[in-house]
Amino acid sequence: MSPFENRGLMLGIMAGTAGLSLVLVCYRKIRKPGAAVRIRGLQDIGNRINSMVLPNEAPNDQGAVMVLHRRQLQILEKLNGLLLSVDELKREVEFLKEAIPKLEELVRNELQGSGDVQRVSPSHRATRRRKAETAPSARETTSSEEAESEGGYLTAHTDSEGDSEEEKRWMKSPDTMVESEEDEDLLNFLQQVDNLHKGSELDKKEGFRLLLENDDKYENCVDFLWRLARAYGDLFEMTTDAEEKRKYVTDGKIKAEKAIQLDAGSAESHQWFAIMCGYMSQFESVQNKIRNGYLFKEHLDKAIELKPQDPFLYYLNGRWCYSVAQLSWLEKKVAAALFGTPPTSTVEEALQNFLKAEEMHPGYSKCNYVYLAKCYKDLGQKSNALKCCDSALSILSVTNEDKEAQKDLEALLLTLKL
Repeated sequence: MSPFENRGLMLGIMAGTAGLSLVLVCYRKIRKPGAAVRIRGLQDIGNRINSMVLPNEAPNDQGAVMVLHRRQLQILEKLNGLLLSVDELKREVEFLKEAIPKLEELVRNELQGSGDVQRVSPSHRATRRRKAETAPSARETTSSEEAESEGGYLTAHTDSEGDSEEEKRWMKSPDTMVESEEDEDLLNFLQQVDNLHKGSELDKKEGFRLLLENDDKYENCVDFLWRLARAYGDLFEMTTDAEEKRKYVTDGKIKAEKAIQLDAGSAESHQWFAIMCGYMSQFESVQNKIRNGYLFKEHLDKAIELKPQDPFLYYLNGRWCYSVAQLSWLEKKVAAALFGTPPTSTVEEALQNFLKAEEMHPGYSKCNYVYLAKCYKDLGQKSNALKCCDSALSILSVTNEDKEAQKDLEALLLTLKL
Protein backbone atom coordinates (compact mmCIF):
# COMPACT_ATOMS: atom_id res chain seq x y z
CA MET A 1 0.00 0.00 0.00
CA SER A 2 1.46 3.44 -1.00
CA PRO A 3 1.99 6.32 1.49
CA PHE A 4 -0.91 8.20 -0.15
CA GLU A 5 -3.24 5.27 0.37
CA ASN A 6 -2.10 5.04 4.02
CA ARG A 7 -2.82 8.71 4.62
CA GLY A 8 -6.23 8.44 2.89
CA LEU A 9 -7.18 5.55 5.13
CA MET A 10 -6.14 7.45 8.25
CA LEU A 11 -8.03 10.59 7.22
CA GLY A 12 -11.09 8.44 6.53
CA ILE A 13 -10.87 7.00 10.03
CA MET A 14 -10.53 10.50 11.47
CA ALA A 15 -13.55 11.78 9.52
CA GLY A 16 -15.60 8.81 10.59
CA THR A 17 -14.68 9.40 14.24
CA ALA A 18 -15.54 13.07 14.01
CA GLY A 19 -18.90 12.25 12.40
CA LEU A 20 -19.80 9.80 15.10
CA SER A 21 -18.85 12.40 17.72
CA LEU A 22 -21.24 14.92 16.19
CA VAL A 23 -24.00 12.32 16.10
CA LEU A 24 -23.46 11.74 19.81
CA VAL A 25 -23.70 15.51 20.52
CA CYS A 26 -26.94 15.77 18.59
CA TYR A 27 -28.34 12.80 20.40
CA ARG A 28 -27.55 14.38 23.77
CA LYS A 29 -29.38 17.57 22.71
CA ILE A 30 -32.59 15.90 21.66
CA ARG A 31 -32.94 13.13 24.20
CA LYS A 32 -35.40 13.63 27.05
CA PRO A 33 -34.39 13.46 30.70
CA GLY A 34 -34.82 10.01 32.09
CA ALA A 35 -35.22 8.44 28.67
CA ALA A 36 -34.44 4.79 28.71
CA VAL A 37 -33.78 4.38 24.99
CA ARG A 38 -30.24 3.17 24.27
CA ILE A 39 -28.51 2.41 21.02
CA ARG A 40 -25.86 -0.26 21.48
CA GLY A 41 -23.59 0.97 18.67
CA LEU A 42 -23.61 4.58 19.81
CA GLN A 43 -23.10 3.48 23.41
CA ASP A 44 -19.95 1.55 22.42
CA ILE A 45 -18.57 4.55 20.54
CA GLY A 46 -19.42 6.78 23.43
CA ASN A 47 -17.65 4.47 25.83
CA ARG A 48 -14.50 4.53 23.68
CA ILE A 49 -14.54 8.32 23.48
CA ASN A 50 -15.37 8.73 27.17
CA SER A 51 -12.36 6.63 28.05
CA MET A 52 -10.29 9.44 26.56
CA VAL A 53 -12.19 12.24 28.35
CA LEU A 54 -10.27 14.31 30.86
CA PRO A 55 -11.44 14.13 34.54
CA ASN A 56 -12.40 17.82 34.59
CA GLU A 57 -14.50 17.87 31.41
CA ALA A 58 -17.55 20.14 31.51
CA PRO A 59 -20.93 18.37 31.24
CA ASN A 60 -22.53 21.05 29.07
CA ASP A 61 -22.76 20.96 25.31
CA GLN A 62 -20.15 23.63 24.67
CA GLY A 63 -17.68 21.84 26.85
CA ALA A 64 -18.42 18.56 25.05
CA VAL A 65 -17.67 20.16 21.68
CA MET A 66 -14.37 21.54 22.92
CA VAL A 67 -13.41 18.18 24.36
CA LEU A 68 -14.20 16.52 21.05
CA HIS A 69 -12.04 19.04 19.21
CA ARG A 70 -9.17 18.37 21.58
CA ARG A 71 -9.58 14.66 21.11
CA GLN A 72 -9.63 15.08 17.35
CA LEU A 73 -6.36 17.02 17.52
CA GLN A 74 -4.83 14.32 19.71
CA ILE A 75 -5.96 11.62 17.25
CA LEU A 76 -4.50 13.62 14.35
CA GLU A 77 -1.18 13.96 16.18
CA LYS A 78 -1.09 10.23 16.94
CA LEU A 79 -1.97 9.34 13.36
CA ASN A 80 0.70 11.68 12.03
CA GLY A 81 3.25 10.10 14.33
CA LEU A 82 2.15 6.67 13.14
CA LEU A 83 2.57 7.72 9.49
CA LEU A 84 6.06 9.06 10.23
CA SER A 85 6.98 5.78 11.92
CA VAL A 86 5.72 3.79 8.93
CA ASP A 87 7.75 5.94 6.53
CA GLU A 88 10.86 5.51 8.64
CA LEU A 89 10.31 1.75 8.79
CA LYS A 90 9.96 1.60 4.99
CA ARG A 91 13.23 3.50 4.57
CA GLU A 92 14.97 1.04 6.86
CA VAL A 93 13.56 -1.90 4.89
CA GLU A 94 14.82 -0.37 1.62
CA PHE A 95 18.23 0.14 3.18
CA LEU A 96 18.35 -3.51 4.28
CA LYS A 97 17.36 -4.68 0.80
CA GLU A 98 20.31 -2.78 -0.65
CA ALA A 99 22.73 -3.85 2.06
CA ILE A 100 22.06 -7.62 2.11
CA PRO A 101 23.54 -8.39 -1.38
CA LYS A 102 26.63 -6.37 -0.50
CA LEU A 103 26.90 -8.24 2.78
CA GLU A 104 26.73 -11.59 0.93
CA GLU A 105 29.49 -10.45 -1.41
CA LEU A 106 31.67 -9.34 1.50
CA VAL A 107 31.21 -12.70 3.26
CA ARG A 108 31.99 -14.61 0.05
CA ASN A 109 35.15 -12.57 -0.57
CA GLU A 110 36.22 -13.10 3.02
CA LEU A 111 35.78 -16.86 2.74
CA GLN A 112 37.62 -17.00 -0.59
CA GLY A 113 40.46 -14.99 0.87
CA SER A 114 40.94 -17.59 3.62
CA GLY A 115 40.96 -20.55 1.23
CA ASP A 116 42.88 -19.56 -1.90
CA VAL A 117 44.27 -23.07 -2.45
CA GLN A 118 42.20 -24.67 -5.19
CA ARG A 119 41.54 -28.38 -5.16
CA VAL A 120 42.51 -30.33 -8.22
CA SER A 121 40.78 -33.56 -9.18
CA PRO A 122 42.98 -36.66 -8.96
CA SER A 123 42.64 -37.36 -12.67
CA HIS A 124 43.69 -33.81 -13.68
CA ARG A 125 46.59 -33.87 -11.25
CA ALA A 126 47.79 -37.15 -12.73
CA THR A 127 47.66 -35.63 -16.21
CA ARG A 128 49.73 -32.68 -15.05
CA ARG A 129 52.33 -35.00 -13.58
CA ARG A 130 52.60 -36.90 -16.83
CA LYS A 131 53.19 -33.67 -18.77
CA ALA A 132 55.63 -32.36 -16.22
CA GLU A 133 57.77 -35.45 -16.25
CA THR A 134 60.89 -34.87 -18.36
CA ALA A 135 63.27 -37.68 -17.56
CA PRO A 136 62.19 -41.33 -17.47
CA SER A 137 63.35 -43.27 -14.48
CA ALA A 138 65.46 -46.36 -14.97
CA ARG A 139 63.67 -49.62 -14.28
CA GLU A 140 65.08 -51.82 -11.58
CA THR A 141 65.85 -55.37 -12.61
CA THR A 142 63.90 -58.15 -10.97
CA SER A 143 63.56 -61.80 -11.70
CA SER A 144 60.34 -63.27 -13.00
CA GLU A 145 59.55 -64.88 -9.66
CA GLU A 146 59.81 -61.52 -7.83
CA ALA A 147 57.51 -59.57 -10.13
CA GLU A 148 53.88 -59.55 -11.11
CA SER A 149 51.75 -61.18 -13.75
CA GLU A 150 49.94 -59.10 -16.34
CA GLY A 151 49.12 -61.64 -18.94
CA GLY A 152 47.24 -63.38 -21.66
CA TYR A 153 47.17 -63.77 -25.46
CA LEU A 154 48.67 -60.82 -27.27
CA THR A 155 48.86 -59.35 -23.81
CA ALA A 156 51.17 -61.54 -21.87
CA HIS A 157 50.77 -60.40 -18.31
CA THR A 158 54.45 -61.03 -17.45
CA ASP A 159 55.69 -61.45 -13.94
CA SER A 160 58.66 -59.21 -14.26
CA GLU A 161 56.72 -56.08 -15.02
CA GLY A 162 57.34 -54.67 -11.56
CA ASP A 163 56.07 -51.20 -10.69
CA SER A 164 54.58 -49.43 -13.68
CA GLU A 165 55.84 -45.99 -14.55
CA GLU A 166 52.54 -44.53 -13.42
CA GLU A 167 52.88 -46.20 -10.03
CA LYS A 168 56.42 -44.85 -9.70
CA ARG A 169 55.21 -41.34 -10.43
CA TRP A 170 52.64 -41.65 -7.67
CA MET A 171 55.16 -42.96 -5.17
CA LYS A 172 58.37 -41.11 -6.03
CA SER A 173 57.68 -37.95 -8.02
CA PRO A 174 57.90 -34.65 -6.09
CA ASP A 175 54.79 -33.61 -8.00
CA THR A 176 52.74 -36.01 -5.89
CA MET A 177 52.50 -33.49 -3.06
CA VAL A 178 49.22 -33.97 -1.27
CA GLU A 179 46.85 -31.07 -1.93
CA SER A 180 43.96 -32.16 0.25
CA GLU A 181 42.87 -34.86 2.64
CA GLU A 182 40.79 -36.44 -0.14
CA ASP A 183 43.82 -36.63 -2.44
CA GLU A 184 45.88 -38.20 0.35
CA ASP A 185 43.20 -40.84 0.86
CA LEU A 186 43.21 -41.63 -2.86
CA LEU A 187 46.99 -41.85 -2.99
CA ASN A 188 47.11 -44.25 -0.04
CA PHE A 189 44.31 -46.32 -1.54
CA LEU A 190 46.05 -46.67 -4.92
CA GLN A 191 49.31 -47.66 -3.26
CA GLN A 192 47.45 -50.31 -1.26
CA VAL A 193 45.87 -51.67 -4.46
CA ASP A 194 49.26 -51.74 -6.23
CA ASN A 195 50.79 -53.72 -3.38
CA LEU A 196 47.92 -56.23 -3.45
CA HIS A 197 48.32 -56.59 -7.23
CA LYS A 198 51.90 -57.76 -6.70
CA GLY A 199 50.90 -60.40 -4.18
CA SER A 200 49.22 -63.80 -4.28
CA GLU A 201 45.95 -64.66 -5.97
CA LEU A 202 44.14 -63.96 -2.70
CA ASP A 203 45.79 -60.53 -2.55
CA LYS A 204 44.72 -59.78 -6.11
CA LYS A 205 41.15 -60.78 -5.34
CA GLU A 206 41.18 -58.51 -2.29
CA GLY A 207 42.49 -55.65 -4.42
CA PHE A 208 39.73 -56.27 -6.93
CA ARG A 209 37.12 -56.22 -4.14
CA LEU A 210 38.43 -52.90 -2.80
CA LEU A 211 38.38 -51.36 -6.25
CA LEU A 212 34.79 -52.42 -6.87
CA GLU A 213 33.73 -50.99 -3.49
CA ASN A 214 35.16 -47.58 -4.46
CA ASP A 215 34.03 -47.58 -8.09
CA ASP A 216 31.29 -45.00 -7.51
CA LYS A 217 33.57 -42.76 -5.47
CA TYR A 218 36.40 -42.61 -8.02
CA GLU A 219 34.48 -43.34 -11.22
CA ASN A 220 36.03 -40.33 -12.97
CA CYS A 221 39.60 -40.83 -11.78
CA VAL A 222 41.88 -42.10 -14.57
CA ASP A 223 44.43 -43.66 -12.22
CA PHE A 224 41.65 -45.57 -10.49
CA LEU A 225 39.99 -46.75 -13.73
CA TRP A 226 43.03 -48.30 -15.38
CA ARG A 227 43.87 -50.10 -12.14
CA LEU A 228 40.34 -51.50 -12.07
CA ALA A 229 40.81 -52.67 -15.67
CA ARG A 230 44.08 -54.30 -14.58
CA ALA A 231 42.26 -56.04 -11.71
CA TYR A 232 39.72 -57.41 -14.18
CA GLY A 233 42.71 -58.77 -16.09
CA ASP A 234 43.95 -60.47 -12.91
CA LEU A 235 40.58 -62.15 -12.39
CA PHE A 236 40.50 -63.14 -16.06
CA GLU A 237 43.81 -64.94 -15.65
CA MET A 238 42.80 -66.68 -12.43
CA THR A 239 39.42 -68.08 -13.41
CA THR A 240 38.91 -71.10 -15.66
CA ASP A 241 35.20 -70.57 -16.33
CA ALA A 242 34.64 -69.29 -19.88
CA GLU A 243 31.60 -67.14 -19.01
CA GLU A 244 33.40 -65.52 -16.10
CA LYS A 245 36.37 -64.79 -18.33
CA ARG A 246 34.12 -63.15 -20.90
CA LYS A 247 32.43 -61.00 -18.25
CA TYR A 248 35.72 -59.89 -16.69
CA VAL A 249 37.24 -58.89 -20.01
CA THR A 250 34.07 -57.09 -21.14
CA ASP A 251 33.86 -55.03 -17.95
CA GLY A 252 37.60 -54.39 -17.96
CA LYS A 253 37.49 -53.11 -21.52
CA ILE A 254 34.71 -50.66 -20.61
CA LYS A 255 36.74 -49.25 -17.69
CA ALA A 256 39.90 -48.87 -19.76
CA GLU A 257 37.98 -47.18 -22.55
CA LYS A 258 36.45 -44.70 -20.11
CA ALA A 259 39.92 -43.92 -18.73
CA ILE A 260 41.10 -43.10 -22.28
CA GLN A 261 38.10 -40.83 -22.82
CA LEU A 262 38.96 -38.94 -19.64
CA ASP A 263 42.67 -38.67 -20.45
CA ALA A 264 44.02 -39.67 -23.85
CA GLY A 265 47.53 -39.05 -22.52
CA SER A 266 47.48 -41.94 -20.04
CA ALA A 267 49.85 -44.66 -21.26
CA GLU A 268 48.49 -47.20 -18.77
CA SER A 269 44.94 -46.64 -20.00
CA HIS A 270 45.96 -47.35 -23.60
CA GLN A 271 48.00 -50.34 -22.44
CA TRP A 272 45.14 -51.97 -20.56
CA PHE A 273 42.62 -51.23 -23.28
CA ALA A 274 44.94 -53.00 -25.72
CA ILE A 275 45.28 -55.95 -23.33
CA MET A 276 41.50 -56.22 -22.99
CA CYS A 277 41.20 -56.27 -26.80
CA GLY A 278 43.71 -59.12 -26.87
CA TYR A 279 41.74 -61.05 -24.27
CA MET A 280 38.49 -60.48 -26.18
CA SER A 281 39.91 -62.14 -29.29
CA GLN A 282 39.77 -65.48 -27.48
CA PHE A 283 35.95 -65.37 -27.59
CA GLU A 284 35.37 -63.73 -30.96
CA SER A 285 34.82 -64.85 -34.53
CA VAL A 286 37.60 -64.46 -37.08
CA GLN A 287 36.10 -61.12 -38.14
CA ASN A 288 35.96 -59.65 -34.62
CA LYS A 289 39.30 -61.21 -33.73
CA ILE A 290 40.94 -59.27 -36.56
CA ARG A 291 39.09 -56.09 -35.60
CA ASN A 292 40.32 -56.43 -32.01
CA GLY A 293 43.79 -57.02 -33.39
CA TYR A 294 43.71 -53.64 -35.11
CA LEU A 295 42.52 -51.97 -31.91
CA PHE A 296 45.21 -53.78 -29.93
CA LYS A 297 47.94 -52.49 -32.22
CA GLU A 298 46.56 -48.94 -32.35
CA HIS A 299 46.46 -48.49 -28.59
CA LEU A 300 49.69 -50.38 -27.97
CA ASP A 301 51.51 -48.03 -30.35
CA LYS A 302 50.04 -45.07 -28.46
CA ALA A 303 51.17 -46.52 -25.14
CA ILE A 304 54.71 -47.00 -26.50
CA GLU A 305 54.70 -43.42 -27.74
CA LEU A 306 53.72 -42.17 -24.29
CA LYS A 307 55.93 -44.59 -22.34
CA PRO A 308 58.85 -45.71 -24.57
CA GLN A 309 60.99 -46.88 -21.65
CA ASP A 310 58.72 -49.77 -20.61
CA PRO A 311 60.00 -53.22 -21.76
CA PHE A 312 56.61 -54.79 -21.14
CA LEU A 313 55.16 -52.80 -24.05
CA TYR A 314 57.84 -54.08 -26.43
CA TYR A 315 57.14 -57.60 -25.26
CA LEU A 316 53.45 -57.08 -26.08
CA ASN A 317 54.37 -55.62 -29.45
CA GLY A 318 56.55 -58.66 -30.14
CA ARG A 319 53.60 -60.92 -29.31
CA TRP A 320 51.40 -59.01 -31.76
CA CYS A 321 53.99 -59.17 -34.52
CA TYR A 322 54.52 -62.89 -33.98
CA SER A 323 50.76 -63.61 -33.96
CA VAL A 324 50.22 -61.64 -37.17
CA ALA A 325 53.14 -63.45 -38.81
CA GLN A 326 51.39 -66.73 -37.92
CA LEU A 327 47.97 -65.75 -39.37
CA SER A 328 46.46 -68.41 -41.60
CA TRP A 329 45.61 -67.83 -45.25
CA LEU A 330 41.89 -67.66 -44.38
CA GLU A 331 42.43 -65.08 -41.67
CA LYS A 332 44.47 -62.89 -44.02
CA LYS A 333 41.74 -63.09 -46.69
CA VAL A 334 39.04 -62.15 -44.19
CA ALA A 335 41.12 -59.21 -42.98
CA ALA A 336 41.67 -58.03 -46.57
CA ALA A 337 37.93 -58.28 -47.31
CA LEU A 338 36.90 -56.38 -44.17
CA PHE A 339 39.62 -53.77 -43.83
CA GLY A 340 41.09 -53.46 -47.31
CA THR A 341 44.55 -54.49 -46.25
CA PRO A 342 45.27 -57.16 -43.63
CA PRO A 343 47.67 -56.50 -40.74
CA THR A 344 51.22 -57.32 -41.76
CA SER A 345 54.28 -58.21 -39.75
CA THR A 346 57.15 -60.67 -39.79
CA VAL A 347 58.98 -62.94 -37.40
CA GLU A 348 61.99 -60.62 -37.77
CA GLU A 349 59.95 -57.70 -36.44
CA ALA A 350 58.74 -59.82 -33.56
CA LEU A 351 62.32 -60.80 -32.76
CA GLN A 352 63.45 -57.18 -32.66
CA ASN A 353 60.75 -56.30 -30.13
CA PHE A 354 61.63 -59.23 -27.87
CA LEU A 355 65.31 -58.30 -28.08
CA LYS A 356 64.42 -54.69 -27.22
CA ALA A 357 62.64 -55.85 -24.07
CA GLU A 358 65.62 -58.02 -23.10
CA GLU A 359 68.04 -55.16 -23.78
CA MET A 360 66.07 -52.76 -21.61
CA HIS A 361 65.61 -55.31 -18.84
CA PRO A 362 67.93 -58.34 -18.97
CA GLY A 363 66.23 -61.47 -17.67
CA TYR A 364 62.90 -59.74 -18.23
CA SER A 365 60.70 -62.82 -18.10
CA LYS A 366 60.43 -66.52 -18.83
CA CYS A 367 57.85 -65.81 -21.55
CA ASN A 368 60.12 -63.36 -23.35
CA TYR A 369 62.88 -65.98 -23.56
CA VAL A 370 60.42 -68.59 -24.88
CA TYR A 371 59.29 -66.28 -27.68
CA LEU A 372 62.86 -65.35 -28.47
CA ALA A 373 63.53 -69.07 -28.87
CA LYS A 374 60.47 -69.47 -31.12
CA CYS A 375 61.61 -66.61 -33.36
CA TYR A 376 65.15 -67.97 -33.66
CA LYS A 377 63.77 -71.43 -34.44
CA ASP A 378 61.49 -70.06 -37.19
CA LEU A 379 64.44 -68.14 -38.64
CA GLY A 380 66.63 -71.26 -38.64
CA GLN A 381 68.98 -70.05 -35.88
CA LYS A 382 68.98 -73.24 -33.82
CA SER A 383 71.94 -72.40 -31.56
CA ASN A 384 70.44 -69.06 -30.51
CA ALA A 385 67.11 -70.78 -29.93
CA LEU A 386 68.74 -73.30 -27.59
CA LYS A 387 70.48 -70.53 -25.66
CA CYS A 388 67.19 -68.80 -25.09
CA CYS A 389 65.65 -72.08 -23.97
CA ASP A 390 68.41 -72.50 -21.41
CA SER A 391 67.79 -68.95 -20.14
CA ALA A 392 64.07 -69.68 -19.85
CA LEU A 393 64.75 -72.88 -17.89
CA SER A 394 66.79 -70.89 -15.37
CA ILE A 395 63.72 -68.87 -14.35
CA LEU A 396 61.22 -70.48 -12.01
CA SER A 397 57.60 -70.80 -13.09
CA VAL A 398 55.50 -68.74 -10.70
CA THR A 399 52.44 -67.50 -12.53
CA ASN A 400 49.93 -69.27 -14.75
CA GLU A 401 51.57 -67.67 -17.76
CA ASP A 402 54.96 -68.98 -16.65
CA LYS A 403 53.48 -72.44 -16.43
CA GLU A 404 52.00 -72.18 -19.93
CA ALA A 405 55.34 -70.91 -21.20
CA GLN A 406 57.03 -73.92 -19.55
CA LYS A 407 54.82 -76.26 -21.60
CA ASP A 408 55.71 -74.41 -24.81
CA LEU A 409 59.36 -74.56 -23.81
CA GLU A 410 59.33 -78.31 -23.33
CA ALA A 411 57.66 -78.84 -26.72
CA LEU A 412 60.13 -76.46 -28.34
CA LEU A 413 63.10 -78.28 -26.87
CA LEU A 414 61.83 -81.55 -28.30
CA THR A 415 61.70 -80.12 -31.82
CA LEU A 416 65.08 -78.41 -31.50
CA LYS A 417 66.79 -81.63 -30.36
CA LEU A 418 65.42 -83.78 -33.19
